[in-house]
Amino acid sequence: MKTGLVVDSGYIYQEEKHLTVLKTSLFFANDGFTVYDCKGELVFRVDSYGGPDNRDNTEVVLMDAHGRCLLTVRKKRPSLHHRWEGYIGERLEGQKPIFNVRRSSIIGRCSVAVEVYGNPGEEYQIEGSYANRSCTITNAIKESMAEIRRKVDASTNVVLGKDVFTLCLKPGFDGAFAMGLVLILDQINGADDAEEQTQVYPAAEE
Repeated sequence: MKTGLVVDSGYIYQEEKHLTVLKTSLFFANDGFTVYDCKGELVFRVDSYGGPDNRDNTEVVLMDAHGRCLLTVRKKRPSLHHRWEGYIGERLEGQKPIFNVRRSSIIGRCSVAVEVYGNPGEEYQIEGSYANRSCTITNAIKESMAEIRRKVDASTNVVLGKDVFTLCLKPGFDGAFAMGLVLILDQINGADDAEEQTQVYPAAEE
């Protein structure tokens, strides 16, 4: 497997790339996203997949600007530790996942392990707080591959609300894969909100 390539080589950039991620609804958590590049061109979109009541039984589909399905992320059930799996394109019955994600920390602090299947496979770690839009995706040797940051309005130097944030991609890292991880983090964070942050999750077991 080419380093950094998981979903689509068309979203691997030779230079650092900053994408603007915008939640498309302010009425329900996790209703969808649109993602733009620095020129304002649409890169990815996620159509509405329901309000909080539908969170645990819905697959989330990442599409390109033309509506082509790039990636499906799906919660693995039963799951005690927020385990998710990712599938190329629109998931079909019997299709094998290309990566899995498992949470390994307590509520309020995001520590997530990502395993990519392949020959060879790859491992990533996500550290930080997605709720505060401050996360870093690192590879097995702790190099930063992507970051989630609060977005700052360039004209006023004002930090924008949490419904708009920046996904910073390092050169050679798959942007579609990174955005798939954002969708999973958003689901985990939304589940925490639904539980009103009252339950503490133990460390994930292998």
